[in-house]
Amino acid sequence: MHKTGTIYGINGPVIYLKGNTGFQMAEMVYVGKERLVGEVIRLTNDITTIQVFEETTGLRPGDPVEATGDAISVTLGPGILNNIFDGIERPLSEIAKSSGKYISRGVSVDSLDTEKKWQTHITVKPGEFVSGGTIIAEVQETQAIVHKSMVPPNISGTVLEVAMDGEYTINEPIVTVQLANGKEEKLTLAQKWPIRVPRPTAARFAASKPLITGQRILDTLFPIAKGGTAAIPGGFGTGKTMTQHQIAKWSNADIIIYIGCGERGNEMTQVLEEFSELVDPRSGKPLMDRTTLIANTSNMPVAAREASIYTGITLAEYYRDMGYDVAIMADSTSRWAEALRELSGRLEEMPAEEGFPAYLASRLSAFYERAGMMQTLNGSEGSVSIIGAVSPQGGDFSEPVTQNTKRFVRCFWGLDKSLAYARHFPAIHWLTSYSEYVNDLAPWYRDNADKNFVDERNQLMAILNQESNLMEIVKLIGSDVLPDDQKLTLEIARVIRLGFLQQNAFHKDDTCVPIRKQFLMMDLILYLNTKAKALVTMGMPMSILKESNIFDRIISVKYDVPNDRLDMFDDYRKEVDHFYDEVLEKNA
Repeated sequence: MHKTGTIYGINGPVIYLKGNTGFQMAEMVYVGKERLVGEVIRLTNDITTIQVFEETTGLRPGDPVEATGDAISVTLGPGILNNIFDGIERPLSEIAKSSGKYISRGVSVDSLDTEKKWQTHITVKPGEFVSGGTIIAEVQETQAIVHKSMVPPNISGTVLEVAMDGEYTINEPIVTVQLANGKEEKLTLAQKWPIRVPRPTAARFAASKPLITGQRILDTLFPIAKGGTAAIPGGFGTGKTMTQHQIAKWSNADIIIYIGCGERGNEMTQVLEEFSELVDPRSGKPLMDRTTLIANTSNMPVAAREASIYTGITLAEYYRDMGYDVAIMADSTSRWAEALRELSGRLEEMPAEEGFPAYLASRLSAFYERAGMMQTLNGSEGSVSIIGAVSPQGGDFSEPVTQNTKRFVRCFWGLDKSLAYARHFPAIHWLTSYSEYVNDLAPWYRDNADKNFVDERNQLMAILNQESNLMEIVKLIGSDVLPDDQKLTLEIARVIRLGFLQQNAFHKDDTCVPIRKQFLMMDLILYLNTKAKALVTMGMPMSILKESNIFDRIISVKYDVPNDRLDMFDDYRKEVDHFYDEVLEKNA
């Protein structure tokens, strides 16, 4: 028997029921005659408070509210990939069929297609003991990904009977398990899981492998580990969304989950259109074959925006449990925090800094803590990496969302307005950004790129820091009065900025750069620095060194050396040697 109550008061997306309704905390409910989806967020003996994930216009006191007995959950099964959902896992294409361009209220559609038959290969036999995470069936979900249906984490027992290999819908029973208490449980290709509860794992591993993105400033200077967390804060127009696009396109994650949380509708449309046209560089198939989009634009109800982040991370954990590496792009956590602030205001909670609720930090930490490289319940390895964009108002990094995010992420890619306006992309500033993963990943770089990789990365950072200090002097008295060795530092820093850190997303070789080429580019710049420094030490003025176009030649390496012709770096080293000999000869 479902419990019911009646509406007593309405305040935007928050509604109140009087009396003891018997509802449970975090229970999903249906509100009003249109059966809008809601969730219980506060309970007292006298009043039940519910947040509604849809527009509440037209509701009135006296309308019925019906409990479901379940928490807000998502359906996990084949059909998640190559799909676009709203904040509570309703597929937008299905909603469009029933309600047109604008989402009407109370739309009831299945999260996944319940009529489509999937070619299924059963992987367990009668008599086997199975427990949470055991793979019971495999389905070729898209051309790129094999979907592994698992036993739900809270079930274990002996397999009684299994279906034959063949075509099944996600709700048809394929395996029957006898539980320890003698009851029988029928398992299907799909399962449900509450979005606010992290899925269990066997163990958590330390960071040891990088998430390779093909972006030099990220992979070389500020790497993120698989299972790591990163924040991309930046003001309007600095390139947060574009940086996430590049990572989604080129990173070595198996699956991408893109959460558009409270973004502008036109920006989200651009994402949807671009992603559906992109070709996956790894397989040559459409990128959407391993991507899921969760679209929750700024004009959608705030409560659904708050839920969309949890929906996305639950889908990611599900694929992690199959043994895949998943990368989540959350764009942007600031809009999510604003949704929390609005709901908190409606609930008349005591505001903290800048009106955000006092629990902002704990909500952010609970979200980022769900990342990690894990040993799953079935013994495989999988990871969830979270890359969250932060949109501080006016680009002010001292505001609460940025500061609190900084406490919980180990990678901070600070976007800079002046770089973006100078068309230097990615506009990640090397002095405000940092990565705490560099030392953790050093063994991987040593084995897979070069034994000197981290040392040379540190040299590069030292030159950029020296440039920053020298620029303070240059602003006061000009660059002409600097000694030649400091002029050389400024020139090499310019080569690093233009030839290494700046990257062209529209150039076929520069849009994504393999890690070995990144090292060789860095090595070449430092080799030029060593040779030029030797000349300056001998008393050669910088004006003579600049007569050669060697510095500009090294800057253009990023375009001139194709990614599959790394042998060409030997020619450039010879060119640097030739420059060195030529300057010595001329000025002997």
